[in-house]
Amino acid sequence: MTKKPFDYEEFKKSFASRFKESKSLLGKDGALTPLIKEFLEEALVGELEAHIEAGEEPNRKNGKLPKSLKTNFGQVEIQTPRDRNGTFEPEIVGKRQRTLGLDLDRQILALYARGNSLGDISDHIQELYGIEVSTATISRITDKIIPLIQEWRSRPLESVYPFVWLDAIHYKVRHEGRVISRAVYCCLGLNQEGYKELLGLYIGENEGARFWLQVLTDLQNRGVEDIFIACMDNLTGFADALQSVYPNTEVQLCIVHQIRNSIKYLSYKDVKAFLKDLKQVYQASTKELAEKHLSQLEATWGSKYPKVIESWKKNWDRLSAFFKYNKQIRRIIYTTNIIEGFHRQLRAVTKSKGAFTSEDALMKMLFLAQENICSKWNRPVHNWNQTLAQLSIIFGERLKLNL
Repeated sequence: MTKKPFDYEEFKKSFASRFKESKSLLGKDGALTPLIKEFLEEALVGELEAHIEAGEEPNRKNGKLPKSLKTNFGQVEIQTPRDRNGTFEPEIVGKRQRTLGLDLDRQILALYARGNSLGDISDHIQELYGIEVSTATISRITDKIIPLIQEWRSRPLESVYPFVWLDAIHYKVRHEGRVISRAVYCCLGLNQEGYKELLGLYIGENEGARFWLQVLTDLQNRGVEDIFIACMDNLTGFADALQSVYPNTEVQLCIVHQIRNSIKYLSYKDVKAFLKDLKQVYQASTKELAEKHLSQLEATWGSKYPKVIESWKKNWDRLSAFFKYNKQIRRIIYTTNIIEGFHRQLRAVTKSKGAFTSEDALMKMLFLAQENICSKWNRPVHNWNQTLAQLSIIFGERLKLNL
């Protein structure tokens, strides 16, 4: 059977006519949709004829069956030819194939990772491709990453992290018909090559030292043997929980958290003057000079704000740990800003969410979001070689570098 050769001029006229009528390229009524249908159907017929001619046993055509395909150009309804012997296995569109050149799963996960709701994703796919995908189907697709989350959570970690930042971020989650708060415990480390690494995300009921102890134990079980300096806020019992797992780890309480907590107890009219005096403390060049300024701060403000001064004095050993290091290391450890920056990027993705439908839904979105964020952590921190040289002097054999 001689096939009619492809006529490009006829194709242009047909396409122009259809586009003029539809005013659209894509979707159910788009100009490309019927052309794709014609192309696929003719290609399938060609495949069947070649299969029959090459067969060793007598065979012939046996009618057609309707089939719905999801494509980049929208939903396409085609007629697929059959053979009498049932041996025809088409290649261009397989027997059980329902999509063509369209990686819906990947696109749905990408949209979900950007914080889109299931309904928003369904509307987006419908608008872009003219394809109806239910929210239930989208939820099942996003569920495919749950095994990946479990694998990521249990992956082995490096044995030594010079710096680790620990902090929690809070979200609303629906549970048994009501909305409750959940704390997401985040552990961010700086490895011996100077690269940031998210060590883990854990969901707990409320932020507390007991749950942090579980988190730290998990890090230990996954291979973390030593942390030089841990940066955290002053949650009651938090530092003690850390040092029960890593007794050699030095704790640096976040200066910024301490300042924020101080401001809560100040009169508005005193904030500016108090912070000016306080800056002399934490920006001092040496610990001795810082303690001198702390004494001056107490002399000036102690009678008016005794609880604030007492808090600084009570926590001074862990607030002032950074003074023993050079400016480069001080800049890295004196605050938890590095992990708060990570939290801001998570919030940028989740800001449209009032409450998550479940803890699994929350973890799926956070996992996909962190993959996008962490993929950009492809350079060591600034001047890492100088920092590493200092660490090698201070911590000696505790560094385990593969030189």
